[in-house]
Amino acid sequence: MIMEQLLRDTYVEINLDNIAYNMKNIKKMVGENVKIAAVLKADAYGHGAVEVAGTVMENGADYIAVATLNEALEIRERFHDYRILIMGFTPDRLLEYVVKNDITQTIFSLRQARLLSELGIKYNKLPVVHIKYDTGFNRLGFRDCTESIEEIASIANIENINVEGIFSHLALAGREEDERQYNRFIAAIDELRKRGIDFKYKHIEDSISAVDYPEYRLNMIRPGAIIYGIKGFHYGHLDLKQALTFKTRISHVKEISEGEGVSYDYLWRAQRKSIIGTIPIGYADGYPRSLSNKGFVTVHGKKAPIAGLICMDQLMVDLTDIPEAKEGDEVIVYSNGENNTMDLNTMAILAGTNKNEIISRISRRVPRVYIKNGEVFKIIDYVK
Repeated sequence: MIMEQLLRDTYVEINLDNIAYNMKNIKKMVGENVKIAAVLKADAYGHGAVEVAGTVMENGADYIAVATLNEALEIRERFHDYRILIMGFTPDRLLEYVVKNDITQTIFSLRQARLLSELGIKYNKLPVVHIKYDTGFNRLGFRDCTESIEEIASIANIENINVEGIFSHLALAGREEDERQYNRFIAAIDELRKRGIDFKYKHIEDSISAVDYPEYRLNMIRPGAIIYGIKGFHYGHLDLKQALTFKTRISHVKEISEGEGVSYDYLWRAQRKSIIGTIPIGYADGYPRSLSNKGFVTVHGKKAPIAGLICMDQLMVDLTDIPEAKEGDEVIVYSNGENNTMDLNTMAILAGTNKNEIISRISRRVPRVYIKNGEVFKIIDYVK
């Protein structure tokens, strides 16, 4: 049934039931007094932000967090009442869109606070902002110094702006460094409180730190990877189910002789008479080219090693030890590690990257098949 609705054999299957399960466990972990800003940036880490948004909000999320204005607008177009936070920088010329669409904006300058206030007056809106405070990550935010405290205090006194929150981000460089960053953040909050300034939301934790450091949760966390069942924490525990499985089908099978090469530059040569299968997935679909001659896929529950350089649109695998494999057979490109499938952690190590990059690089030409209540709920093909 699924294949009849798809225009190609390659697709990702996204289990919304697993995302709901993960959200419920995250909420149970943090309790009722800690709010959840569910991070759906990068198209919900490749899972499809618009389709995932409803599931996370129905299962414990209080806010949707994204990185960019266009990500926020995509969700706002479907969901008019969801609270959406842009965690990244929005240029001055685009702040009008933020105000008109009731989006919460991260700021770290008095200039942007004044501009948002003016735009709020223009459109009869009360702009909402979260202050970004840099405690050592050195990416975005006010520097940790007295001058920054003074500027934040000035922002808090501007009319027609709701300074709802303040947040920072841990570098996760180790317990000692993480504690140092947290203490800097708390010191800044305390200094502002002495000046009569408090915030509805205070947050510093992402997925990893929210599990590893319960004592740093304050009253909001920003889980991302754990929503999708991706584990990166080191000290704590949280029961999760991976939501995404990448699938395709064999498009061609051939026998080659000992010594014949496969793919560009013949970096793989048959050491025996071999069976080579071609599958329609390549680096343009988001599969790492760095897995050439290192990765594997799963056919009939058995591992089929990648043979040769991965191409833009296709890759070849060695099916010699899976002689029953034939054209049209299902291939598991990667999944949760069960039944001899490639798991994301192994894949990231082999590719020399992290798990988040693996899933967020899945391209638009890969259809998304959504499972809800145990059956196919929706199919999204972005390039159809």
